[in-house]
Amino acid sequence: MAIKLYGIANCDKVRAARRWFSSHAIDVGFHDYKKHGVDASALNRWLKQHEWSDLINRSGTTWQSLSDERRAAITSKAEAVKAMTELPSLIKRPVIEHDGNVSIGFDPLLFRG
Repeated sequence: MAIKLYGIANCDKVRAARRWFSSHAIDVGFHDYKKHGVDASALNRWLKQHEWSDLINRSGTTWQSLSDERRAAITSKAEAVKAMTELPSLIKRPVIEHDGNVSIGFDPLLFRG
């Protein structure tokens, strides 16, 4: 099972997921989108399975720090992709690609053999 985990290394939820995978000897690729960004092609892959509004972390400090006008302007997939590529911290985490599926958040039940 090829698994790629996207997130931010110092995020508690990402660290917990990475620890779980490690403790179960499951090899996982990791992409830190705080350091390396996230491109529109990855976002569009995820958006084939999820709504753009499900990917945006509205409880995070990045969303909260946006102006009211900027938040109000994010009303479509195209605007959301633009915002998430500019500010990857807007994306909920972790996002996990596995076996052609995309998960938002971490549920260990999806990865038990």
